Amino acid sequence: MFDTLLIANRGEIACRVIATARAMGVRTVAVYSDVDEGSPHVTMADVAVNIGPSPAADSYLRGDKIIAAAMATGAEAIHPGYGFLSENAGFARAVADAGLIFVGPSPEAIAAMGLKDAAKATMQAHGVPTIPGGDDVSAVAQVGFPLLIKARAGGGGKGMRRVDRAEEFDEALAAAQREAEKAFGDPACLIEKLIEHPRHIEVQILADRHGKTLHLWERDCSLQRRHQKVIEEAPAPGVTPELRTAMGAAAIKAAEAVEYVGAGTVEFIVDAARGLTPDSFYFLEMNTRLQVEHPVTEAITGLDLVEWQLRVAAGEALPWSQWDIQADGWAVEARLYAENPNTGFLPAPGVVQTFDTPRAARTFQRAPLRIDAGVRSGDSVPPDYDPMIAKIIAHGPTRKDAFQRLDRALADTCLVAPASNLSFLRRLLMHRDVLAGQVDTNLTERELETLTGDTTPPEATWALAAWETLGLGDDRDSPEHARKDGWRPWGEAVHRVNLQSDKETRTASVRFPKGGAPLLVTIDDHTIHLKARRDGHEVHFSCNDTKETARITRSAEAIHIHHGGTLHRFTCPSNNAGDDPAHSTAGGDITAPMPGLISAVFVKPGDHVAAGDTLAILEAMKMEHPIKTPTSGEVCEVFVTAGETCAQGKQIVALGTEGHDGDQPPGP
Repeated sequence: MFDTLLIANRGEIACRVIATARAMGVRTVAVYSDVDEGSPHVTMADVAVNIGPSPAADSYLRGDKIIAAAMATGAEAIHPGYGFLSENAGFARAVADAGLIFVGPSPEAIAAMGLKDAAKATMQAHGVPTIPGGDDVSAVAQVGFPLLIKARAGGGGKGMRRVDRAEEFDEALAAAQREAEKAFGDPACLIEKLIEHPRHIEVQILADRHGKTLHLWERDCSLQRRHQKVIEEAPAPGVTPELRTAMGAAAIKAAEAVEYVGAGTVEFIVDAARGLTPDSFYFLEMNTRLQVEHPVTEAITGLDLVEWQLRVAAGEALPWSQWDIQADGWAVEARLYAENPNTGFLPAPGVVQTFDTPRAARTFQRAPLRIDAGVRSGDSVPPDYDPMIAKIIAHGPTRKDAFQRLDRALADTCLVAPASNLSFLRRLLMHRDVLAGQVDTNLTERELETLTGDTTPPEATWALAAWETLGLGDDRDSPEHARKDGWRPWGEAVHRVNLQSDKETRTASVRFPKGGAPLLVTIDDHTIHLKARRDGHEVHFSCNDTKETARITRSAEAIHIHHGGTLHRFTCPSNNAGDDPAHSTAGGDITAPMPGLISAVFVKPGDHVAAGDTLAILEAMKMEHPIKTPTSGEVCEVFVTAGETCAQGKQIVALGTEGHDGDQPPGP
């Protein structure tokens, strides 16, 4: 085993690799960009090296800087994690040329599986079933509509478009090519038959340098948003022994076709409409690296995949036969992101004010609960990188046990950030079809209205918000005339406060009966008897004689109350607040929903647009986000140009709605 390992990545995967390496007695070296100087992976490693400015192109994608850092710190091997350079054959080759060990497959294997068209041809040559389609527009006539366009390079849903009608094809192809070019430096795309009811099932494989290749059971990754996974589980529900055997054999055949070494994943699409039969699956792609969802495989097999990546890279042989790899129980993982499900899952970078999770085991094998995090309370989620905060993984003897354990962990997680998908994850996890194992990759889109939207706070949470707003949990002494309680020389006081949640504004009145009786909080003619006591951020309270605990965090903008497994946000609008002029003008200001690069602008002043038309393309997180108009009208002014970087909230277009004369931008 080598003595020193450099991890060429950041966030939770860097922390995860460092933890296993250190447990094995291997010295670790982290690399970081300017914005990551205080990140957890930097403090965890034995040595950390700054490799440049925040954009990945100037830091984490600079293979030369990473190799130089390895040489300077005495590292003998480089673990690429996932993303960034993990599937870059040129980087793997440069590592080897520098006399270092690349923890992963050979450059030739990465190249063979790196382009989907070449990988598909290889699979066909080795008898692995593939999806009908091709790499040019002639495939449209072969597969018909609906069809799927996808980038031949990379993954993560970037450069992927569904097309239902011929008239949509040209625009969808152009968008997919632009996105693929930006994300992977390769605009080429494939055109394939669209599987209408697809299950995304993948097989983990592990291969050594001595000719042994094993599969480590399968994972179901069908629960996705924007073609990216959010909840994964192992084993896959409903998979029969016959299908498992067939998929496992196909995965091993795929790996052996490119002389694969290390940990990798062969991904398949299963046509659920045909049933889970041995002839219902197709090769999708092979990920020549560790997958984000690898913890569920570790949970059911008891293996530490990072440990065996390192051992295989050091030349050790796998000590098991295929029969030795058995599954114990069930595991499920949820990916926690700083993103807003109510705005199409747009990333929401910014400061994570509070991130508290239930206590979890530190082991990477069969722990009842495991949390892989790359962010702590007070850290920032930068706009330059993937907005993942953490992965929460639960393991249990049955699928029901694992799902209940994960839901409890999510309910006990308090996350105060600009936005997150925490509530969305709980709704998705507990959806009736998910609990029944009736999953497919379209479920989230089909049930989006049910899975997203704001949660109405219960009455007790409104009462706590009023209690907090009035400062009743503050133990500091104050003069009698400033006390926010009910004692006055002239009689009982009543305090009124306006509270606004994400969905509504309500007025609460708070009265203080004598003799230490509970507060009387009246909201919309409904009175609650409230007693509350603060213990740090936790508040222990009784509401109408029911005892509960909540967590309250205040920021400059809002009160955040984590109660009943859900985070609620309250602000306190003035009693005299008038109409917001921004919402009462004749026209509309179209603004950037997040920071990014304006890659295209499609309108100019004087153009007439219809509701749903695309005005511009905002590129962020290596994906395109169309800026669409919610109403029809006339473009009065355009405030951005292609190639311009813009901040969140920057005005893109001033739009005059129907009936506006268009001579001046609408609004004050």
